[in-house]
Amino acid sequence: MKPSVFFSFLALASLSHAESPIQPVLQSFLDKHIAAGVVTLVASKDKVLDLEAAGYASLANKTPMRKDALFWIASMSKSLTGTALMMLVDEGKVSLDDPVEKYLPEFKGQQIKDADGILHPPKHPITVREVMCHTSGLVLASEKGLKMTQLLKENVDLFASYPLSQEPGTKYEYNNCGIDTGGRIIEVVSGMSYADFMQKRLFDPLDMKDTTFWPNEEQASRLAHTARFTADKTALEEIKQDKDAEQRIIDKWSEGVHVPRAVTADMGAGVAFSYAKHYGEPAGGFFSTAADVGTFCRMLLNGGALDGKRYLSEPAVKQMSTIQTGAVPVSPDSAYGVGFSIKLKDDEGPSVGSFGHRGARRTAMWIDPNNELVMVVLVERFDMTGEEQKIMYGGFMKAAVTAYGKSKP
Repeated sequence: MKPSVFFSFLALASLSHAESPIQPVLQSFLDKHIAAGVVTLVASKDKVLDLEAAGYASLANKTPMRKDALFWIASMSKSLTGTALMMLVDEGKVSLDDPVEKYLPEFKGQQIKDADGILHPPKHPITVREVMCHTSGLVLASEKGLKMTQLLKENVDLFASYPLSQEPGTKYEYNNCGIDTGGRIIEVVSGMSYADFMQKRLFDPLDMKDTTFWPNEEQASRLAHTARFTADKTALEEIKQDKDAEQRIIDKWSEGVHVPRAVTADMGAGVAFSYAKHYGEPAGGFFSTAADVGTFCRMLLNGGALDGKRYLSEPAVKQMSTIQTGAVPVSPDSAYGVGFSIKLKDDEGPSVGSFGHRGARRTAMWIDPNNELVMVVLVERFDMTGEEQKIMYGGFMKAAVTAYGKSKP
């Protein structure tokens, strides 16, 4: 373990729950049935300041939540992909202004389909920047008839075969296919699979030992299972998504590769195909822990360096964490950079200009340079309402900023 990590956790070991300003906030989430279990982390540039766990990792088994619990972080993966791509930008191997077809020739000749169904060429080919900030107009993953495989190249070839829905750079439309295309560019430019690039260039050097597409049996034993409201909406219950899948079917789909049953229970039996093909989706496939996500965020808070090793240049971090959509609006509350959402309001606690991402099951991370803080909240909840999200994000992050922030004028 690296010295900075060791001493951070040593300090945390002496901090009781009674002394933490975060623990009572987490308990309120449990009491209000916003979450079955939650892990939070607050860190500065130098160390972890607060790491808390509350509630259950498995409601069905009454398994207490651990601080090293594993979560599916879903779309938070987009920020990892954006970081990896910016490494190649730093090396002069990719430019955000390059057309995607420079790296992926299958996109040459792609056209726009207008409202009348007529095809015509776009004013310019889609760019790397546009696929990474959701303004490309690429086909959406929700498109009927779009059947993805367990190979990134095949998926991206399929995206290229569909017409664009709009002129590139004119409309923001949240798009997993765009980020997956960015992941494919990483493969072509680096000569490595996307998963191998992430492991060798980011996860191993940062000692992010629990960030993976394919949790092993030990990691699966720490998996936080997803909850949702009961039918009467008075409590939460655990979801089991593989209850109708026989083990022999899972083994067939995984082609003999071992898939922990805890993973199929939480993600569905179809995850076995990903294990079989060693496939991971750049837009949303990673599992991780609060410690790993916190380490990644601390590197960015430090301007692209951590523990004496530089991963990104400061200009690259600045570029990925500032608005890349031009005059195209995203929402009243946020803008978008390269794989990162950017805060335009401080209503949840982090200051304006903070950057990070959320995941489908309500996980979130924020890097707040103004307060010199990293804030991570990990839960697994399917049907959290908008009001509940405001309570959870605002409650945790405002408490973190109040207790640990260094807000500058």
